[in-house]
Amino acid sequence: MIVVTGATGNIGRVLVELLAGAGEEVVAVSRGKGAAGGGPAGVRWVRGGAGDAGSLRPALDGARALFLVLGGELNFRGEAPDRLVKAVGDAGVERIVLVSSQVAGTRPDASSHDRLREFESAVRASGREFTVLRPAGFASNAFAWAGSVRARRTVHAPFGEVALPVVDPADIAAVAAAALREDGHAGRVYELTGPELISPRRQAEVISAALGEEVEFVELSRAEAHAGMARFMPERVVAGTLDVLGAPLPAEQRVGPDVEAVLHRPAAPFSVWVERHLPAFA
Repeated sequence: MIVVTGATGNIGRVLVELLAGAGEEVVAVSRGKGAAGGGPAGVRWVRGGAGDAGSLRPALDGARALFLVLGGELNFRGEAPDRLVKAVGDAGVERIVLVSSQVAGTRPDASSHDRLREFESAVRASGREFTVLRPAGFASNAFAWAGSVRARRTVHAPFGEVALPVVDPADIAAVAAAALREDGHAGRVYELTGPELISPRRQAEVISAALGEEVEFVELSRAEAHAGMARFMPERVVAGTLDVLGAPLPAEQRVGPDVEAVLHRPAAPFSVWVERHLPAFA
C-alpha cells in the first residue's frame, strides 16, 4: 500500500492516478474537499496533511511507502517533522519520497525554505529508505494568470526576460511513482527541471499560440509583484521567491538530467503543460 499526501494537488492528483493505474493500493490524503471522494476507483481517501502526524497515523497502517509533500503547509510553522517520522517508523513504512525544492539546495541560508530542510534532515535520519525530489519552479504556477487571460487576454508578471527551467508537475509525479515503486532510488536527491529555459514573457507567447489569440504581457515591478504575493504568502516566502525569479543563481538556471534519467524520456516542455490545461485559459 502507498500513501500519497497532498493528493488533490498538482503533483498528488497525477501521482494517485499513476499508482492506481499501475495496480497499486493507494491511500490518498488531503485536507480539501477532494478527500471526500473522486479520482480513480478503489482509492481510499483520508483527511489529513503532512504537517499533522496525528491525522496521518490511521492512513499509514499497513503502508509500505509514503509520498510526502507539504504544499501550503510550508507557509506555517507546524509540528516538528520528527513526530511525523516517528509515526512513519511506528507504522513500519519502508520507503519515503519527499518533495523538497531546488532552492533548499541552491540557497542553504534562505529562511523561506527552512522547513523543507528540516523535513529533509528528518527523513534522512529516519532509518527508512528515502528519495528527495528537488523540483524547480512549477509550470502550474501559470494558473495564477488564468483569470486575467480569460478576462482580458493579459499576463501580469515581474522579470519578464528572466528565464528558468520550469518543470511540469506531471513529470514530478512520474518520478515520484518510480521512486515509490522501484528499487534503485534510495538515498538519491533528484533535481527536477524542465527541458529548457523559459521566461514569463515567452510563457505568455506559448499560451497565446495555444489559444490562437493574442495575449499581452504586462511586466510588473518587483514592488507590484511583492504587494500581490503578500496577500497570500508570508513575507519571508515572498522575498525569497522574488529573489529566485529576479536574480537566479547559475544552478537555478541549469537544465538538469534527472527527469530523463529516471523516466527514460525527455522532460515535458511548458507547451505540453499548456495544451493539457488550455481550458483554464480559454
